[in-house]
Amino acid sequence: MYSSITKKVIMSLMGLFLITFLLVHLGLNLTLIMSNSSDNFNLAAHFMASNPVVKILEVVLFAGFIIHILWGVILYFQNNAARPQSYAVTNNSQESFLSKYMIHTGALIFAFLILHLMDFWYKSRFTGGMPLVLINGTEYDDMGKLVLDKFTDPVFTGIYIAFLLFMGFHLDHSFQSALQSIGINHSKYTPFFKKFSRILAVVITIGYIAIPFMIYFKI
Repeated sequence: MYSSITKKVIMSLMGLFLITFLLVHLGLNLTLIMSNSSDNFNLAAHFMASNPVVKILEVVLFAGFIIHILWGVILYFQNNAARPQSYAVTNNSQESFLSKYMIHTGALIFAFLILHLMDFWYKSRFTGGMPLVLINGTEYDDMGKLVLDKFTDPVFTGIYIAFLLFMGFHLDHSFQSALQSIGINHSKYTPFFKKFSRILAVVITIGYIAIPFMIYFKI
């Protein structure tokens, strides 16, 4: 049976891995709005879908999501069980507003992940019937068209952006919290990590939101 500290460390390491994935995934997705053609996006998507090393990393990624979410829920209920009675006066000086709702924003991100996988990853891998595009004489699945078509729907685009905002709230605390959980906690450096965590959350969130926003408004 893993201790609570061990769960926190593993969950934090998975969280850092997922943040790295978000940055890589963002770089791929930004090719859709940084060029008049979606060829680079389609080529990158094909590489991600066909490369055996990436396929293995994909399994690791899914496992990381599951471990991060599952142990986050377990730790949440364990912490609540350890303090069943509320204190008459709560000291919030060391706890940010967003940090108190990590489990809630995490649950919303999980719902967003299911939506995202069903709309993009599942369709491209299992349903078939993808539109095709010719690039340098070779046919590829036109994932770019699938994404562009999705973000012409105002309802879908609005929901997608709303979930991305919740992701940003979750990330705001996650990086610094993960470093603290694995023992990187120092009075001199922690304030820097807190600021860096917020900057990272803002950059990632704005980057992801820019994609549906610019596609929908044809910027």
